Amino acid sequence: MKFRRLTKEELQGLEGDFVQFLAAHTVTAQDWERLKKEEVAKAEDLLNLFSDIVFEKIIKQVVYLEFRTPDDLKAFHCLDDKIVLNGLHMEGQATHDLTSDLPAAELMDSFKTANVQLKIYTAEKAYLPDREKEIFRMLETGALIAPQGQWFQTIEALKA
Repeated sequence: MKFRRLTKEELQGLEGDFVQFLAAHTVTAQDWERLKKEEVAKAEDLLNLFSDIVFEKIIKQVVYLEFRTPDDLKAFHCLDDKIVLNGLHMEGQATHDLTSDLPAAELMDSFKTANVQLKIYTAEKAYLPDREKEIFRMLETGALIAPQGQWFQTIEALKA
């Protein structure tokens, strides 16, 4: 496997997609029930292949990721050949922290009125071993997909 097998709960959420996957592999519902009982290895191979396809599709669409703690935010821009990090570290007391669901601009405004110092840091690196595996590793260790890249863009603007 390239990634990992989907959990039972994840598979339940993708039941329609899995049925289409089986149909594309000319496996009927009866065939699937038989495979699960009589050809367990083949059934597991199909589950593994489906899982890899699902994860690959998700990962190919990832453009931005985020890791957040109350006082630190790491926003990543996942390019084709490298990953760029824009980070923000907060020092001081604020009414909100970096895990807040407030829009980035609103949260930044609240920091201006509080006794808070913000430190910006940036870095970039090539993917190791490759883009898909690195993004998958990040997702498995707690990164969240940030569809609009709001925080990455906000920090980028602060750098200017």
